[in-house]
Amino acid sequence: MAWRQLRKRALDAVVILGGGGLLFASYLTATGDEHFYAGYLMPALQGLLDGESAHRLAVRVTSLGLLPRTTFQDSDMLEVRVLGQKFRNPVGIAAGFDKHGEAVDGLFKLGFGFVEVGSVTPQPQEGNPRPRIFRLPEDKAVINRCGFNSQGLLAVERRLRARQQRQTRLTADGLPLGINLGKNKTSVDAAADYAEGIRVLGPLADYLVVNVSSPNTPGLRSLQGKAELRHLLTKVLQERDALQRAQKPAVLVKIAPDLTAEDKEDIASVVRELGIDGLIVTNTTVSRPASLRGALRSETGGLSGKPLHDLSTQTIREMYALTQGRIPIIGVGGVSSGQDALEKIQAGASLVQLYTALTYGGPPVVGRVKRELEALLKEQGFSRVTDAIGADHRR
Repeated sequence: MAWRQLRKRALDAVVILGGGGLLFASYLTATGDEHFYAGYLMPALQGLLDGESAHRLAVRVTSLGLLPRTTFQDSDMLEVRVLGQKFRNPVGIAAGFDKHGEAVDGLFKLGFGFVEVGSVTPQPQEGNPRPRIFRLPEDKAVINRCGFNSQGLLAVERRLRARQQRQTRLTADGLPLGINLGKNKTSVDAAADYAEGIRVLGPLADYLVVNVSSPNTPGLRSLQGKAELRHLLTKVLQERDALQRAQKPAVLVKIAPDLTAEDKEDIASVVRELGIDGLIVTNTTVSRPASLRGALRSETGGLSGKPLHDLSTQTIREMYALTQGRIPIIGVGGVSSGQDALEKIQAGASLVQLYTALTYGGPPVVGRVKRELEALLKEQGFSRVTDAIGADHRR
């Protein structure tokens, strides 16, 4: 009898402690505790789910608004006015997370200053075979070879049209929407694909991105060549200018980090000549730093995350100099802290984006980057983030 009573008490204790632990974990999840997400929740999810399944779950949870709302309040210090828009803060979500426009409002809830959906191709396509997303946790990096998996223009247009009035209000409040456009894998006329994307989604975007730098679509990066790029962007601008709306969306070009010096000079020449509104610098890299330790480091695809940081920052610095600081740059690649963001801004970026950092730090990383950025700006004597743009070039 005594043994049974002891066993029952032990089981009751397990239930109580387990329930309390579950409640405590739920509380930490709901409140967005940074250490809990980075140290426990995200690693646990990565142990249970492969990269693509985890991504699909993250998009679904974000679309339902089930993630913690940011508690960080953006100050006027972080406001940026560029690309014809006000940005409440300079930290956005890069294309690739919300490919199909399913989670825009949930992403704004996390504290992003702008959201970029896509890449979107004219026709639906599956992309490359799975598995195609590989984590390198030792390196805080990801390799992907998704290949523009997309539900197509019409599906994304339908979703964004349904929330158009809400987005109009958000844009006015300093939370713009960008749309990243790609081409279909089997297309023989890239310019026609991008032009169609502008016709369909241009009326719903505050800015449009011509993505010619994904390493996972055969022949795409060749569009960064001088003659090819000039031909493509001429068509793109004609289509943008034909849109029937009072304020036309800005057009940006997203470039690769794996460019020669001549490539960079040619791109700078073309975007200045044609009057392109901005650059996104950079996409993922096909290079593999010798420092990589992850077991999957040899997988084919584009590398993102911490190992991309220095390469992308240097490319920002070079493109800012080549365009004489006259063309706004959105810096992306390895941003996971306020220091990372500030380094890109001082190199010449007006805005920054992150994505891979969410894989390892979860939603709290957004507020942390902004909080650290603001503290660093104050520490270094900048009254506004805009004062730090291109500061490296003034030293």
